[in-house]
Amino acid sequence: MNIMNDEMYMRLALQLAGAASGQTGVNPVVGCVLVKDGRVVGMGAHLKRGEAHAEIHALTMAGAEAAGSTAYVTLEPCSHHGRTGPCSDRLVREGVKRVVVAAVDPNPLVAGSGLARLRTQGIEVTEGVLTAEAEALNEAFNKYIVTRRPFITVKTASTLDGKTAAAGGDSKWITGEAARGYVHTLRHRHQAILTGVGTVLADDPQLTTRLPVPGLSPVRIIADSMLRIPLDAKLLQDREAPVILLTTAAAPEVRRRELEALGAQVIECGQGPAVDLDMAMERLGELEIGSVLIEAGGKLAGAFLQHRLADKLVLFFAPKIIGGGAAAPGTFDFDGFRAMRQAIRLDRMKVETFGEDVCFTGYPSYEAAGEDGVRGSSPGGEGKE
Repeated sequence: MNIMNDEMYMRLALQLAGAASGQTGVNPVVGCVLVKDGRVVGMGAHLKRGEAHAEIHALTMAGAEAAGSTAYVTLEPCSHHGRTGPCSDRLVREGVKRVVVAAVDPNPLVAGSGLARLRTQGIEVTEGVLTAEAEALNEAFNKYIVTRRPFITVKTASTLDGKTAAAGGDSKWITGEAARGYVHTLRHRHQAILTGVGTVLADDPQLTTRLPVPGLSPVRIIADSMLRIPLDAKLLQDREAPVILLTTAAAPEVRRRELEALGAQVIECGQGPAVDLDMAMERLGELEIGSVLIEAGGKLAGAFLQHRLADKLVLFFAPKIIGGGAAAPGTFDFDGFRAMRQAIRLDRMKVETFGEDVCFTGYPSYEAAGEDGVRGSSPGGEGKE
């Protein structure tokens, strides 16, 4: 066993998996590389939910060369019958002699049973090669498969003084072309995108993915407690991707029927006055939506933080100062905390630049934000502010 070689081939498997990010729905992204006598003889990635897994693609490519090879797999081979057959059984039948795995599958249907099956068949198994990288690649799947709730990424763009628009409402464009291009990549990688009706009323966005190489457009979700969205809104008319409207029992029934006639799915989340975001995430999980990108104004973005629903933050800052005081909307608008020690901190921080803009990516830690630290409570916000 050569640890350096194991990591080299596993990195290739991770690259294969990452290239399919956004294509597999609630399924994980997985890459597999087969190596024999120092040569790569097979490669594969899981490309679409319900289709062949990465191991099967790699074994098919390798053919007879699979016998006696080492398989590098980013996620534990499955051992159960789902939409496809067990990959662990296929590895055994093809004569693979060793399997190197980056991460154990958190799916309760697998959870180590795939590795156990390989070992009982005499296959050497090595675990824990580049585990952190593999788990980061499947962070959305890892949450959804255990909780049945979507992984929530909140994306914001603001000036250096924390403003998302000028006092007069103008917000185009805060960040440059490179940053906006990366946002479209984020849309491609998430199953759904969510904003508030205030953003729709102000900007009439399409919320689609626009990349030089065409990407997948996410399901478009609007938090709209009273169903104020215009019937001629672009996202209702373009048919580019499905539309879900999160509303409340207070919304007019006539309006609901009009929107459903346009093809929108209307989901009631609470009695009002605002959409119950916790209930909404439960409903989205039931629809097998495993990842949601939040692109919203400060009230809705703040509500996801206040109610500890955000799993990841992607914060863009442009080298601009706009001022405007309270008249200019801020990045996060929620009641907040009484003491600095209660502030939400970001862990595992990563800092990148996109042109002149800086992007901070991190994972919020809510441990210090005690219940007594929040002044007031609201189920959610829908405005652009």
